[in-house]
Amino acid sequence: MLLAGEAARFGDPIGLGSTLSLSLVTASEFFCAVLILLGLATRLAAVPVVITMFVAAFVVHARDPWTMETAARAFMAGTSKTWFAKEPALLYLVPFLSLVFTGGGNLSLDGLIASGKNHRRAIESRRIDRTEKRRAA
Repeated sequence: MLLAGEAARFGDPIGLGSTLSLSLVTASEFFCAVLILLGLATRLAAVPVVITMFVAAFVVHARDPWTMETAARAFMAGTSKTWFAKEPALLYLVPFLSLVFTGGGNLSLDGLIASGKNHRRAIESRRIDRTEKRRAA
């Protein structure tokens, strides 16, 4: 929608304007997701995705049922025109929220960079200890 020039058709759930809303959602769902996939700034990159999914679940789909099953039943029964539900947004919200609190872990690029810094600090600390011992002796 953003590249096709159809930003005006995108909803404006929190009053920022449809173009800005679409731009923020696109940045959140693509660029932040790529950062999370790489493990760079994982906690920080997960925050916009959590906000996006929260708005999707509780603002955009506020009147929709919680589960896809309930929405599908209402759609098949003819009582609803769509089978939109909160469930898909919540299925993304929960894991990204856990990444906000836990981070990417030791095998993420963040973790590897941090372990490299800790390794260099430990080596430098040993050098300082050795020179202090030599001076004291």
